[in-house]
Amino acid sequence: MNTPKTVLIRGGRVIDPARAFDEKADVALAGNAVVAIGNVASDFQPELTIDATGCLVLPGLVDLAVRLREPGYEHARMLESEMSAAVAGGITSLVCQPDTDPVLDESGLVEMLRFRAEKLQQARVYPLGALTRNLQGTVLTEMVELTDAGCVAFSQAEVALSNTQVLQRAFQYASTFGYAVWLRPQDGFLGQGVAASGPLATRMGLSGVPVMAETIAMHTIFELMRATGARVHLCRISSAAGVELVREAKAQGLALTCDVSINSLHLTDTDMGYFDSRARLTPPLRQQRDRDALRAGLLDGTIDALVSDHTPVDDDAKMLPFAESEPGATGLELLLSLAYKWHLDSGAALQRALSVVTDSPAALLGKALGSRQGRTGHLTVGGLGDVCVFDPQAAWTVKADALVSQGKHTPFSGYELPGRVRCTLVGGSVVYQNGL
Repeated sequence: MNTPKTVLIRGGRVIDPARAFDEKADVALAGNAVVAIGNVASDFQPELTIDATGCLVLPGLVDLAVRLREPGYEHARMLESEMSAAVAGGITSLVCQPDTDPVLDESGLVEMLRFRAEKLQQARVYPLGALTRNLQGTVLTEMVELTDAGCVAFSQAEVALSNTQVLQRAFQYASTFGYAVWLRPQDGFLGQGVAASGPLATRMGLSGVPVMAETIAMHTIFELMRATGARVHLCRISSAAGVELVREAKAQGLALTCDVSINSLHLTDTDMGYFDSRARLTPPLRQQRDRDALRAGLLDGTIDALVSDHTPVDDDAKMLPFAESEPGATGLELLLSLAYKWHLDSGAALQRALSVVTDSPAALLGKALGSRQGRTGHLTVGGLGDVCVFDPQAAWTVKADALVSQGKHTPFSGYELPGRVRCTLVGGSVVYQNGL
């Protein structure tokens, strides 16, 4: 990141969904903060001027589901590449998963990750701590110590916690201290397949994951929430039945939020093609009725946020038979374009499409950050200078060799996507620029 300077972003359409602001205006930044939006003082002397004519000037994106692969892949400089991919996608704040190697279950590991990320001076990193030691589902981690080290919530990542008593104790502990628990709802026994249960998986001879693998887990989580008062975020729900259960639980007043991945929002099981391992994902792609329900849930606010579910997988792990390949896909650089594509395809208001990747996840993250709430996902005078300049008229084709991430595999490979990130600023400093 360059040394903070005075910056003027000129001539863009400024949109801040958090306050329903949408006007053509200049944006002035000094140090790490926004000092003016429109009505820039005549004596403001920018050291750098960015011409944003024809572009949208947005709050930096907030992504709640990212795997950085560190600790564990230091030899491959994975942290550097994935952080660069984040800012190339306009993402200025991200939440990273605890299923690293070793697992983020000790404060020293969390502190080291945060130190390395801060040293790179790109996106802001907020780690999730492991809910149980080594994610084994038996012994709870020292949540207080992990929180002090910088964890914003606690998760089992993709590892189902089958011991309901341990989950109950985790909820009780988290509720006592005001921590949030982030869980992907999945039954550990029913969720062992490699594709969504249905006619297609049957014809292809692939082991299936039924919808009830998600809904049974949800019922358990909701009962424990009622008993303990815990605050829970459901990660990457994937089914129509799941959306309806979330809608009912919210109506009942449970302290519940949830997100959906870009993959489940746009794709269905037919996108697996002929055993295309790029579409080997967790959760698995489901049928069109599920995708339609997820889109409707994101539109009406039942689903709070859209996430990249970024999981960089190398060639050796991906270029295997479908059922043996490692699940996951790259997504950091696709998140904003796919949010914008949802707006174009579905008729969702532009403000809503941008809200689910900016202020809505920021508000959710703000609850975890407590007194630091509101520092991300907003574009307002006096706020941090985390800004994304996005060209909605541009189009680009997703190609592996053009991705910054070391994860080159995505089911969107070959797709032409609308809009390109032209510039990203974090704390008032330019960390990515392309074409401006």
